[in-house]
Amino acid sequence: MIIKPSAALRNDYSAISHLAKETKEPIYITKNGEGDMVLMSIDAFEKREQILQLRSKVLQAEQERMSGAKTLSISETRRRLSERADDI
Repeated sequence: MIIKPSAALRNDYSAISHLAKETKEPIYITKNGEGDMVLMSIDAFEKREQILQLRSKVLQAEQERMSGAKTLSISETRRRLSERADDI
């Protein structure tokens, strides 16, 4: 976990920006010794958003399955994917 005071953000934005891009980790910014905000690179943020969207879709599919929605066997799924690939 990377923690930096707000003064570091004010006084050396370039270094904080570089650190966020290099580490691809969120940087926790404090103000008066208390947590205030989190800063991250756009790439890290977009990747995080993609992961969250995928998790949401998996959760929705699992909820549908548990509610009795029709599912496919692995062999049926492979057959359908193969058919789709052949159409391309």
